[in-house]
Amino acid sequence: MAQHFGDSIDQAAFSQILELDESPENREFSKALVYDYFTQAKDTFANMDNALEAKDLNKLSELGHFLKGSSAALGFVRVRDHCQAIQQYGKKLTLDGSPENNEQACLERITDALKAAKSSMATVEEKMNSFFGAS
Repeated sequence: MAQHFGDSIDQAAFSQILELDESPENREFSKALVYDYFTQAKDTFANMDNALEAKDLNKLSELGHFLKGSSAALGFVRVRDHCQAIQQYGKKLTLDGSPENNEQACLERITDALKAAKSSMATVEEKMNSFFGAS
């Protein structure tokens, strides 16, 4: 793969997804996976916004875990890392796994991580639109 995606996408992981296509000229499979992910991510972000408003740390942790896995599978490492933070703080744990008993602090960190995850996803979406030739 000649394209360089920067540090928001793990090229090795994304290359493995591209290998599932029938040919380099026919990227229908990988393109469908990526664009299905974007739909899923946007829905998950909306659910995270609702859970954040409800101050539902458990739901935020579950949603962070869910989107972390999807992001990792496609090589979208920045989104994955922010979702890892959401998952951890939803469990009232710091990033290194230490207990964080201040729920308000956890909610604030999740708010920051969610904003960063959305921004990272927008960057990845732009790169994928360019790669797949979408507008």
